[in-house]
Amino acid sequence: MKLTSRFSEAVACALGLHADQRRKVSGAPYAAHLLRVAGIALEHGADEDEAIAAVLHDAIEDGGGPAAREEIRGRFGQRVVQIVEGSTDTDQVPKPPWHQRKRAFIAQLASASPSVRLVVAADKLDNARSILRDYGSVGRSLWGHFRGGREGTLWYYRVVVEALKQAGTGPLVDELDQTVRRIEQLA
Repeated sequence: MKLTSRFSEAVACALGLHADQRRKVSGAPYAAHLLRVAGIALEHGADEDEAIAAVLHDAIEDGGGPAAREEIRGRFGQRVVQIVEGSTDTDQVPKPPWHQRKRAFIAQLASASPSVRLVVAADKLDNARSILRDYGSVGRSLWGHFRGGREGTLWYYRVVVEALKQAGTGPLVDELDQTVRRIEQLA
Protein backbone atom coordinates (compact mmCIF):
# COMPACT_ATOMS: atom_id res chain seq x y z
CA MET A 1 0.00 0.00 0.00
CA LYS A 2 1.23 3.47 -0.85
CA LEU A 3 0.64 6.32 1.56
CA THR A 4 -0.57 9.52 -0.07
CA SER A 5 -0.32 13.18 0.82
CA ARG A 6 -3.31 12.64 3.16
CA PHE A 7 -1.00 10.76 5.53
CA SER A 8 1.62 13.51 5.37
CA GLU A 9 -1.13 16.04 6.10
CA ALA A 10 -2.26 13.95 9.09
CA VAL A 11 1.28 13.84 10.46
CA ALA A 12 1.53 17.62 10.15
CA CYS A 13 -1.87 17.99 11.84
CA ALA A 14 -0.85 15.70 14.72
CA LEU A 15 2.47 17.50 15.17
CA GLY A 16 0.61 20.80 15.41
CA LEU A 17 -1.97 19.52 17.90
CA HIS A 18 0.65 17.92 20.16
CA ALA A 19 3.58 20.30 19.58
CA ASP A 20 4.13 21.21 23.23
CA GLN A 21 3.43 17.78 24.74
CA ARG A 22 6.07 15.41 26.12
CA ARG A 23 6.06 11.76 27.20
CA LYS A 24 5.43 11.27 30.93
CA VAL A 25 8.70 9.72 31.99
CA SER A 26 11.27 10.17 29.23
CA GLY A 27 10.27 13.72 28.36
CA ALA A 28 10.63 12.87 24.65
CA PRO A 29 8.45 14.84 22.25
CA TYR A 30 4.98 13.30 22.12
CA ALA A 31 5.29 13.11 18.34
CA ALA A 32 7.62 10.13 18.74
CA HIS A 33 4.76 8.12 20.26
CA LEU A 34 2.29 9.14 17.54
CA LEU A 35 4.69 8.14 14.77
CA ARG A 36 5.52 4.81 16.44
CA VAL A 37 1.81 3.97 16.81
CA ALA A 38 1.24 4.67 13.11
CA GLY A 39 4.30 2.55 12.29
CA ILE A 40 3.07 -0.38 14.39
CA ALA A 41 -0.38 -0.15 12.79
CA LEU A 42 1.16 -0.10 9.30
CA GLU A 43 3.36 -3.10 10.14
CA HIS A 44 0.19 -4.96 11.07
CA GLY A 45 -1.69 -4.22 7.87
CA ALA A 46 -3.27 -0.81 8.43
CA ASP A 47 -4.76 0.88 5.41
CA GLU A 48 -4.23 4.62 4.94
CA ASP A 49 -7.32 5.67 6.92
CA GLU A 50 -6.22 3.45 9.82
CA ALA A 51 -2.67 4.85 9.65
CA ILE A 52 -4.05 8.39 9.67
CA ALA A 53 -6.25 7.54 12.66
CA ALA A 54 -3.23 6.00 14.40
CA VAL A 55 -1.18 9.18 14.09
CA LEU A 56 -4.20 11.21 15.26
CA HIS A 57 -5.42 8.75 17.92
CA ASP A 58 -4.88 11.17 20.83
CA ALA A 59 -6.04 14.31 19.00
CA ILE A 60 -9.52 14.44 20.52
CA GLU A 61 -8.52 13.28 24.02
CA ASP A 62 -5.32 15.28 24.44
CA GLY A 63 -5.10 17.67 21.53
CA GLY A 64 -8.28 19.68 21.21
CA GLY A 65 -11.49 17.89 22.16
CA PRO A 66 -14.59 18.47 20.02
CA ALA A 67 -12.82 21.08 17.87
CA ALA A 68 -10.16 18.50 16.96
CA ARG A 69 -12.91 16.00 16.15
CA GLU A 70 -14.47 18.39 13.65
CA GLU A 71 -11.10 19.26 12.14
CA ILE A 72 -10.35 15.55 11.63
CA ARG A 73 -13.80 14.94 10.13
CA GLY A 74 -13.39 17.88 7.73
CA ARG A 75 -9.85 17.05 6.65
CA PHE A 76 -9.77 13.25 6.71
CA GLY A 77 -13.37 12.04 6.60
CA GLN A 78 -15.94 10.18 8.64
CA ARG A 79 -14.13 6.81 8.75
CA VAL A 80 -10.97 8.34 10.21
CA VAL A 81 -12.89 10.32 12.83
CA GLN A 82 -14.83 7.19 13.84
CA ILE A 83 -11.58 5.28 14.39
CA VAL A 84 -10.10 8.16 16.41
CA GLU A 85 -13.31 8.44 18.48
CA GLY A 86 -13.19 4.70 19.17
CA SER A 87 -9.60 5.06 20.37
CA THR A 88 -10.49 7.94 22.70
CA ASP A 89 -11.50 7.50 26.32
CA THR A 90 -12.95 11.01 26.70
CA ASP A 91 -13.34 14.38 25.05
CA GLN A 92 -14.50 16.07 28.24
CA VAL A 93 -12.56 18.88 29.90
CA PRO A 94 -11.83 18.39 32.69
CA LYS A 95 -11.53 14.66 32.22
CA PRO A 96 -13.79 12.41 34.32
CA PRO A 97 -12.12 10.38 37.09
CA TRP A 98 -9.49 7.97 35.80
CA HIS A 99 -11.16 4.64 36.76
CA GLN A 100 -14.54 5.79 35.45
CA ARG A 101 -13.26 6.66 32.00
CA LYS A 102 -11.01 3.60 31.72
CA ARG A 103 -13.91 1.26 32.62
CA ALA A 104 -16.14 2.94 30.01
CA PHE A 105 -13.41 2.65 27.38
CA ILE A 106 -12.84 -1.04 28.08
CA ALA A 107 -16.58 -1.77 27.99
CA GLN A 108 -16.78 -0.64 24.36
CA LEU A 109 -13.49 -2.18 23.23
CA ALA A 110 -14.54 -5.81 22.71
CA SER A 111 -17.33 -4.74 20.34
CA ALA A 112 -15.29 -2.03 18.58
CA SER A 113 -14.53 -2.24 14.89
CA PRO A 114 -11.41 -4.08 13.75
CA SER A 115 -9.94 -0.70 12.74
CA VAL A 116 -10.41 0.71 16.24
CA ARG A 117 -8.96 -2.43 17.81
CA LEU A 118 -5.92 -2.20 15.51
CA VAL A 119 -5.20 1.41 16.51
CA VAL A 120 -5.83 0.75 20.20
CA ALA A 121 -3.57 -2.32 20.20
CA ALA A 122 -0.82 -0.38 18.42
CA ASP A 123 -1.15 2.48 20.93
CA LYS A 124 -1.12 0.20 23.96
CA LEU A 125 1.83 -1.79 22.60
CA ASP A 126 3.89 1.36 22.16
CA ASN A 127 2.90 2.53 25.65
CA ALA A 128 3.74 -0.86 27.16
CA ARG A 129 7.13 -0.89 25.44
CA SER A 130 7.76 2.60 26.85
CA ILE A 131 6.85 1.41 30.34
CA LEU A 132 9.40 -1.41 30.07
CA ARG A 133 12.08 0.94 28.75
CA ASP A 134 11.34 3.62 31.36
CA TYR A 135 11.25 1.04 34.15
CA GLY A 136 14.80 0.13 33.21
CA SER A 137 15.78 3.81 33.56
CA VAL A 138 13.89 4.96 36.64
CA GLY A 139 12.77 1.79 38.40
CA ARG A 140 9.71 1.72 40.66
CA SER A 141 9.42 5.51 40.70
CA LEU A 142 7.90 5.04 37.24
CA TRP A 143 4.50 4.30 38.77
CA GLY A 144 4.26 7.79 40.25
CA HIS A 145 3.92 9.18 36.73
CA PHE A 146 0.64 7.34 36.12
CA ARG A 147 -2.76 8.45 37.47
CA GLY A 148 -3.66 4.84 38.15
CA GLY A 149 -0.39 4.22 39.99
CA ARG A 150 1.13 0.77 39.88
CA GLU A 151 -2.02 -1.23 40.63
CA GLY A 152 -4.33 0.76 38.38
CA THR A 153 -1.92 0.77 35.46
CA LEU A 154 -1.31 -2.98 35.70
CA TRP A 155 -5.07 -3.60 35.95
CA TYR A 156 -5.79 -1.37 32.95
CA TYR A 157 -3.27 -2.95 30.61
CA ARG A 158 -4.34 -6.48 31.57
CA VAL A 159 -8.07 -5.80 30.97
CA VAL A 160 -7.32 -4.04 27.66
CA VAL A 161 -5.45 -7.17 26.54
CA GLU A 162 -8.34 -9.38 27.65
CA ALA A 163 -10.92 -7.19 25.86
CA LEU A 164 -8.86 -7.29 22.67
CA LYS A 165 -8.50 -11.07 22.96
CA GLN A 166 -12.28 -11.44 23.28
CA ALA A 167 -12.60 -9.88 19.85
CA GLY A 168 -9.94 -12.16 18.40
CA THR A 169 -6.23 -12.56 18.68
CA GLY A 170 -3.41 -12.07 16.22
CA PRO A 171 0.29 -11.20 16.21
CA LEU A 172 -0.28 -7.64 17.46
CA VAL A 173 -2.49 -8.63 20.39
CA ASP A 174 -0.14 -11.52 21.17
CA GLU A 175 2.85 -9.15 21.30
CA LEU A 176 0.89 -6.74 23.50
CA ASP A 177 -0.02 -9.61 25.84
CA GLN A 178 3.64 -10.72 26.07
CA THR A 179 4.81 -7.16 26.73
CA VAL A 180 2.19 -6.66 29.45
CA ARG A 181 3.25 -9.98 31.04
CA ARG A 182 6.84 -8.70 31.21
CA ILE A 183 5.61 -5.53 32.92
CA GLU A 184 3.61 -7.61 35.40
CA GLN A 185 6.69 -9.71 36.17
CA LEU A 186 8.81 -6.62 36.78
CA ALA A 187 6.21 -4.97 38.96
